[in-house]
Amino acid sequence: MDREALDIAYNNRAVVPDWQGYLDRWAVSGAKTYEKVTHRDMHYGDGPRQRMDLFLRDEADAPTCLFLHGGYWQWNDKEGQALVAEGLLPNGISAAIGEYSLAPDASMTEICEEAVAQVSFLSKELARQGRNPNNIYLTGISTGAHLMALALGLDCVRGALLISGIYDLEPIRISSLNAPINMDMLEARLNSPLHMVPTRVSPLILAHGGLERPEIQRQSKDYCDVLNGLGHEVDLMPVAGTDHFSVLETLISPTGVLSQALVGLVERTRLA
Repeated sequence: MDREALDIAYNNRAVVPDWQGYLDRWAVSGAKTYEKVTHRDMHYGDGPRQRMDLFLRDEADAPTCLFLHGGYWQWNDKEGQALVAEGLLPNGISAAIGEYSLAPDASMTEICEEAVAQVSFLSKELARQGRNPNNIYLTGISTGAHLMALALGLDCVRGALLISGIYDLEPIRISSLNAPINMDMLEARLNSPLHMVPTRVSPLILAHGGLERPEIQRQSKDYCDVLNGLGHEVDLMPVAGTDHFSVLETLISPTGVLSQALVGLVERTRLA
């Protein structure tokens, strides 16, 4: 596809008329979620957006899931999608909601480094609080899924649920979305999970909305095929009847398809 075709193929907002409504509702509802916060605005680095919130269950042995928001590396913040904690806590899973620097203030490489740094920071913080530092799960949507895919090889990660991610950045590099990011071909390649698969990959679920743009669905399928071909444990999970925004609501709901898929993953990979 040429640049014009890619701009259309990756414009998720164009096919969801109420996309702003989703963001507004999540932000309003998420304000109540913060009544349950354990630690807010913990800094894993010196940058103003290098922040993390923890919603910890009382049980010290509860697994902890780190979630990163979407926004094509240039929009949104952790508060806008912290509502995800509502789908985790009732299922026995503590939640960490992370944030990262955005383009053009940070390069793609810098943003990716922040994502991996968040996982390491969380592991150390859990240990400091007397919790198991190696009982971490990862999740994220869109950009967040891409960023969390880069941390699948860390020893502290037991599994991941990645939603509607971009795992090959080359189409983004060619499209108009690259204007504020300014990736060249090499940077796009080095930060693409599809092309940079570590030796160890935690068991994962690659989910996407069944009504999403074909390119978004293809990205998950191609990444799944690569991982399966290398012998890694991965499941492809289309969520019927959902688009790029409504799919997240099945994680926000404690009984939703994706929150229950995460519960199943935790049970399969539970620490002995």
